[in-house]
Amino acid sequence: MNQEWIERTEEFLKEKFNAAIYLNAHPADKDYRIEHTYRVANIGRQIAQKEGFDETEMVLACLLHDISYCEEFGENGWIEHGRRAAQISRPFLRELGMAEDRINDICYGIAIHVDDKADFDGERTPFALSVGDADNIDRFDAYRIHETLYHDGFLEKPLEEKREYVEKRLGRLRELTSMPLGTKTAEALWKSRLVFYTEFYEKLAAQLACSECVLP
Repeated sequence: MNQEWIERTEEFLKEKFNAAIYLNAHPADKDYRIEHTYRVANIGRQIAQKEGFDETEMVLACLLHDISYCEEFGENGWIEHGRRAAQISRPFLRELGMAEDRINDICYGIAIHVDDKADFDGERTPFALSVGDADNIDRFDAYRIHETLYHDGFLEKPLEEKREYVEKRLGRLRELTSMPLGTKTAEALWKSRLVFYTEFYEKLAAQLACSECVLP
């Protein structure tokens, strides 16, 4: 890998985040965004290694995929943050001296990673799709189970609401099993994460079922 490009990208990312008004006012969000970015970069590299993509390019794309969090989101900020991240990333990638066609592929992957839409012409290459795949795969890991349960106030819910919550999560997981991904590697990682998630929530459901009476 091109370690110089990776280090410069890390510096660029952290400079942007360190100058962000919102992130500095919410240090836990800032820490999460950095940690999530690195996890996505490592997942992306794993995909690149097995699929034969350029590892440096994939790591750079993943490091930059959420760089627009350096700005405060307006009314449509979250849905636009992939496209805005691509806009921020393009001039930086040009400064690195990367070929224009590779810049476009990287930026296209960044732009479409939220809602599958870009504001410029590009091709849905397996490489470009892998940016969003890596992001989605990280959304289904052990850390995110903890974060989601905490954010949703799971411990404060009465028992019946806990049981309804878990059943809803299991239903959503069943829906996600057929989600298309850009590569066979991403599909394998995705299915593995869903199996882990499903097993967790099935065990949680079983515990809750034993929490209000002696079973017959």
